[in-house]
Parts: sequence; structure tokens; C-alpha cells
Amino acid sequence: MLLEGIFAAVTTPFYPDERIYFRKLEANMARYSRGLLAGMVVLGSTGEAVMLDDQESRQVLRVASDASAPEKVLIAGVGRESVGATVALAESAADYRYDAVLVRPPSYYSGQLSAKAVSNYFESVADRSPLPVILYNIPKFVPYQIPVELIAELANHPNIIAIKDSSGSLDRIKSTVAATGNALRRTVTVTPVFEAVTSRMLTPPAEPSGTFVPAGSLAGGVAVAATAPPAPAIKTRTKEVGFQVLCGAGSQVFASLQAGATGAILGVAAFVPQACVEIYLAWKDHDLKLAEEKQTRILAANSRIVNDLGIPGMKYACDFNGFYGGRARSPLLGLSAAEKAEVEGLLAEVRN
Repeated sequence: MLLEGIFAAVTTPFYPDERIYFRKLEANMARYSRGLLAGMVVLGSTGEAVMLDDQESRQVLRVASDASAPEKVLIAGVGRESVGATVALAESAADYRYDAVLVRPPSYYSGQLSAKAVSNYFESVADRSPLPVILYNIPKFVPYQIPVELIAELANHPNIIAIKDSSGSLDRIKSTVAATGNALRRTVTVTPVFEAVTSRMLTPPAEPSGTFVPAGSLAGGVAVAATAPPAPAIKTRTKEVGFQVLCGAGSQVFASLQAGATGAILGVAAFVPQACVEIYLAWKDHDLKLAEEKQTRILAANSRIVNDLGIPGMKYACDFNGFYGGRARSPLLGLSAAEKAEVEGLLAEVRN
């Protein structure tokens, strides 16, 4: 799976009584699909994955997939404390036609997580997962930082294709790129213009029951049942890629791309996706000055809303910028009036 560009780490909408608001999830995913994002991550940290039970997680994955455009890469957050539970959710993600799974290290027994134990966890998940695995380094929430040396070893597993590094350390991005430079290379399917080919592009949903009636058959006043014409075949080619490093810090997208990252998975892209995409597009066009300017444009919002205010701040920013955010699940608290005003001020010049 090709992982290039900007991926939004999307929120999970809730009703005021904390039930999942599936209609708003559908609306959000449809709107993300109309933009220039490379794809979306469902049930990552921004999606409050740890607040959902397994049944809710599967429902969210299904609804989000059904509402997304087929050309958008979909990544499912499936990290659980055990190998078996993680693999079971990865299998569900495959059933819902996701393209890859994002897997964090287990955290409850962090004191016993030796490098050997973590390696065994990721390798066991990757051995059994029907989807490619993206490692997830998120020391802000998981009290364990995957060593770069271990990442280099795991990068040679045939089903471990990338890492999202949310450490906030540019040095780690650089070190990871360097350490995995000679890792296993893979041949992936891409479009003629070298964009990702997704699972949903290759396996479109089943046609609704009923028959297709060509307009010409109605000319004589008699409807003739006919089989619906098949969808045109997708033209593809192949591309060789190595281990892919994705930045997870909104403040370092430009610098990470310069350091060899292939893209970024961002919480800030949940509420200002276009502003984030513009960094990547300017960089891709080799307009480094513009890319740096675009990066500067989101720094304040990323720092205050994502890093300080967290999930409640990101959800209110979604509300303000045309997506549905709503409240966070307890025990997370909503923003004060002053904090809401602060969010609005930070986003006044960064609208979609």
C-alpha cells in the first residue's frame, strides 16, 4: 500500500448522551472525501478509540468505510492489549475493505514491555493480520517509545509497511528514515499517475438488488430487464516502495518531508485538512518557501488546539470549521467559553 500525502486522523462524533452519532460520521467522511487528502485514519487517538468497546469500534469502522470515496486510503486503528484482540479487529477492518491497520504498542503492562516482548507483539500481529500493519509510536499516550533499532528490524517483516511517529522529535524521524533505508522493498499497485489504489477501488460494493433498464429499451413503451453494465476496469501500474515513515506531529510536516518522510497522519487535519494538504502540495511542487509558509500557518492552531486542548479542542475546532465535532466522551470535559473563543480566534484565518 502506497502511503504518500496527508491523512486526517478523524474524530468519532457522539450525541449529547454519548451514543455514537453515525449520521454525522457519514457526513464527515463524505466531506473529507471531497478534498485532497490522501486518506483518513479511523479510530486513532483523535478518534477516541480507547473510549469505544469492540462492538462500537466495528460499527464505526463499517460506517466510515461505507461513507468514504473509494479512492481515499482508509487506515483503521486496531491496537488492543492482546495480540488476539488486535488481530480480531484487523480482520473486521479487512471485511470493511480498509487498506491498512494502525497498531500501537500495548501499554497496561508497560513495565514488562522489553524490546523482545514488543517485537513479539508486532510480529505476531503482522503474521496474522489480513491487512498491512503500520506501527504507531505515540509516547504521549503509551508509556513506551519504540526504539529506532527495533523499528529497523520490524521494517523487514513482509507485512509491516510503515510507521506513524507522533513523538514530536524530528531527530527520530531522521533516524528512522536512515535506519530503514535498506529495509525490505515491496511492489505496490498504483494508478497511472502513481497514486494509491485502494481496496474499495478494486472491490466495489455489491450492486443493489433489482435490474437495470437501458433508456433505449423504453422507446417503444416496453421495459426490458437487462444486466447492469460492468464498471470500467481500473488501469493500474506498479511501483517499488521501501518502508514508509509518516509524521504524526502537525508542527513538523514540512521538516519531516524534507527528512525523508512520505507523508503525515495528523489530528490537526481533522479540522483544517486543506491547510495541511497545502504544505504537502507545495513541497511536492518543490516550492520549499511556500511549503514553509504553509507550515507556519498552522503552527499556532496545532500547538494550542491539538497539543494543549486535546480531543475536546479538536472537536470544537471541527464544529467551527464545518465538520461535526460534538462533545468528547467522559471523563474528558468540554471547553470553557474562553477556550472556545480562543479556538475561534486561532482558526479565523485558517478556514476550509
